[in-house]
This record gives sequence, C-alpha cells and structure tokens, in this order.
Amino acid sequence: MDRLLRGCHPAVSFSYFALVIACAMFFMHPLCLALSLLGAGCCAAQLVGGRGLRQRIAWLLPMALLAALVNPAFVHQGATILTYFPSGNPLTLESILYGCASGVLLAAVVLWFVCVTDVITSDKVVYLFGRIIPALSLLLSMTLRFVPQFTRRLRTVAQAQRRLGRDAGRGSVRQRVRSALRVFSIVVTWSLESGLIAADSMRGRGYGLPGRTAFALYRLDRRDTAMLTWMAFCGLYLLGGLAGGLAFQYYPLLSAGAVTPLTVSFFAVYGLLCFTPALVDGASRRLYLTRKGGDHHA
Repeated sequence: MDRLLRGCHPAVSFSYFALVIACAMFFMHPLCLALSLLGAGCCAAQLVGGRGLRQRIAWLLPMALLAALVNPAFVHQGATILTYFPSGNPLTLESILYGCASGVLLAAVVLWFVCVTDVITSDKVVYLFGRIIPALSLLLSMTLRFVPQFTRRLRTVAQAQRRLGRDAGRGSVRQRVRSALRVFSIVVTWSLESGLIAADSMRGRGYGLPGRTAFALYRLDRRDTAMLTWMAFCGLYLLGGLAGGLAFQYYPLLSAGAVTPLTVSFFAVYGLLCFTPALVDGASRRLYLTRKGGDHHA
C-alpha cells in the first residue's frame, strides 16, 4: 500500500481518489454503495491500521445512522406506505431505503477522505496546484496539516499538564473546565506562534516573488503510467453505466436496470477500481516474498 499510494506520483493518487469519490457520490445502486464502502474500508485499514479504522468507525457509525434516520423523518415520498407518523405524514419503505443508502454513501465518502488525508500530504498539494493556484494550494496544504498537528500538540500539552497535577479528567467540574481551558489556550497560542514563524520563514525564502522556482522529486514512471491508463479506462467505461446498468431509482418505486452481461461487467469494473490499492498491494507483497524466498534458497 505504501508503494502504490504514498510512494507513487501525486497526480496518480489525486486522480484515483477524485475518481472513486466522484463514483461513490453518483452511483446510488446498493451494490455500488457496498463495493465503495468495502473498498474504502479496506484501503483505510491498510493505511491507518485496524486500530485507526476502528477509532474512525466509532464516530462514523452514529453519523451514518443519523443520516439514515433523518431522511424518512422529513421525506415522505414513495408508494409503499408502511405506517403514519402522529403528524399524519406517511412513513414509506422507499424513504427508509434511500436514507440507508445515504448513510452508506456518507460513510464511504468519509472513509475515502480518511485515505486522502493520509496519502496526499501538504507537500503533494503544493506540488500539484502550486503553479496553477498558489494561494489555494497553500491554504489547502495548511488546512490538511493543521488538524493532525493541532491534535498532536493537544495530546502533548495535556500530558505535560497531567504530569504537573493539572489533569483535566480529575477534580470537580470547575477544576476540569479550568484545566481543559488552560490546555486549549496553550495549544492555540502555540499554533499561532508557529504560524507567525512559518510566515517569517516563507518571507525569508522569497515566497510569492516573481521568478521563484520550485523543487520536486516526483517523476512519472511506468507504474504511474499504467495506473493512469487503468483509471482512464475505468472512468470512461463506468461513464456508460450511469445511463445503464448502474442506474437505480428509489422514488416513487424501487427500480433497477436489467441484469445483463454488460451490467455485470459494470459492477466488476467498479469493484476492481475500488479494490485496486488492495489488489496491487497484495500482488506486490507476494512478488516481494517470492523474490525474497528465491534469494534465500539461492
């Protein structure tokens, strides 16, 4: 996984995530949603680890359930009426299923963005958009960097305060609030000071001056070209599925396209696209182990 996503050209990583996120948002077929969620979960597990994935699922699952419950509470379209609310509005099967689909879609997109923030670092954002939109690329890189950096600093300051006997989890409610506010104030001050230092450093290095050049170590190789070719094929092939086998209608009645060999091929290509990182990473690991075993026997 490191070799495929973190180690490949930034344009390849950005193109892949842009494609899978766009497909996850437009393909509302239940099978497509399941493939997107499983592919995003598998990719996130290999990037952030099983423990990191469980931590994200702990808050992602309630958010997805809330999205699933909100739709039938406020949307009353659909022909299959199950019951009526006290207000007189109908509860329909179609609204429940669409709410569940929306919850799965939200979970899949959030997991894909978890992978994005892990793979596309601030230096890659500056490399991709620095010459086209330098101000926006700087803003994006600082935004992507701010949240994990703020979390690390918050953990560091909280641990230091705990060593001094100012644990925010102990004492009365007033003492806990004061300790928490003290930690937050220190972290905010630290972040603002770091921002000023970064601004002075950028000014000293000539940021924004005309004629300033940029240095990058990224080069397209054969693996990157193969990945871009594969993604272009998947994108063009799945584009035809929007009006065909991948279309799914929730209102007023559930309706899906006919199951044909072409429809099955759409789902197969979409599944391969979602699981491309895991499949290529698995193949790379097996090749590495095979070569290592051959060298050992030699």
